[in-house]
Amino acid sequence: MSYDLTQLALRARTAARQLALADTETKNRALRAAADALEASAAEIIAENEKDLAAGRENGLSTALLDRLALSGERIRGMADGMRAVAALEDPVGRVLEEFDRPNGLHLVKRTVPIGVIAVIYEARPNVTADSAALCLKSGNAAILRGGKEAIRSNLAVAKVLRSAIAQSGLSADCVQLIEDTDRETATALMKLNGGVDLLIPRGGAGLIQSVVRNATVPVIETGAGTCHTYVDKDADLSMAVEIVYNAKTSRPSVCNACECVLVHEAVAKDFLAAMERRLAEKNVELRADEKSYPLLQKAVHATDADWGKEYNDYILAVRQVAGVEEAIGYITQYGTGHSECIVTENRETAQKFLREVDAAAVYVNASTRFTDGGEFGLGAEIGISTQKLHARGPLGLRELTSYKYEIYGKGQVR
Repeated sequence: MSYDLTQLALRARTAARQLALADTETKNRALRAAADALEASAAEIIAENEKDLAAGRENGLSTALLDRLALSGERIRGMADGMRAVAALEDPVGRVLEEFDRPNGLHLVKRTVPIGVIAVIYEARPNVTADSAALCLKSGNAAILRGGKEAIRSNLAVAKVLRSAIAQSGLSADCVQLIEDTDRETATALMKLNGGVDLLIPRGGAGLIQSVVRNATVPVIETGAGTCHTYVDKDADLSMAVEIVYNAKTSRPSVCNACECVLVHEAVAKDFLAAMERRLAEKNVELRADEKSYPLLQKAVHATDADWGKEYNDYILAVRQVAGVEEAIGYITQYGTGHSECIVTENRETAQKFLREVDAAAVYVNASTRFTDGGEFGLGAEIGISTQKLHARGPLGLRELTSYKYEIYGKGQVR
């Protein structure tokens, strides 16, 4: 491998030490400057993004992937606003989590500290470049970013703007570094960069995430794979349920918090499915139905075993009838990915049962799964959605990008 990851990691480590000591205002000033620079450079970034989009169309990228890849003035403003939102949040570094005395007179303080060097491997979403940079910088971590080849021109343009603004604000440009080599062997080498990378976060489809989990020797937070379900209970407000499914499926089907399967109680299936099909037809959603649901729909296709647990990232929705909340929970337990699950019901007891028994990072009652997002949770942005249980779960915001250490004050005590 010709690309020198070792030198890149050494620069990141040096930058991380400087950044760990930076005060809050210095970090916030860099973030605000980077946000302003993104907006000022929107035309140049969009021009590079157009080259990526053209190459993507030529190479047969799906509509969903092209949507993830596309940048516009509005999306760049959103990236900039996300950086400003992170700047406005409380600094997660230096917080005292616990403070106590031991019987021998030692005084202990448990204080938050940055993790160090965080690497992020992601696919065709150039907004991740800005989101990851912002969250790492505010939490005192240097970022090593490795995007997919589909977005390389866009990522290079965004990273160039961010690095320049950060340097002009008095911090090292190496707080944020983008790996320019998109070869798979470079990504694999990054996964094994022990001593250079303290934490690796993959963002993308199930294939990328599983590749990282299988191959990495550095610590990894598993994120992203989102086979999200919406269960419509017999006590649901059906009009509400239709709108929740419509939003969860169609507002942005390419993302991990989109609904991929609707489970509907057999007692309300006829009325609900008819109304749902009419609404989803506005976006030409293809319905893949089980044998019970198929006769109740006008244009559905028969689901196969491969459709259960499938993350489509497209205008496709699996549909299945269940006998009640117990069967819905059992199905989600078997096929869910631990991301986001929803029940629509007016029955409080049923809702509480679903909340207690469904094991996922985010469990909703009467709200779209599309809310599983760092911005929507008040975290400013997120660097990914963790579907594991250590050390963080759900949207990974600033606090989840810190560790802690113990500071111990003594008066000559010996053991």
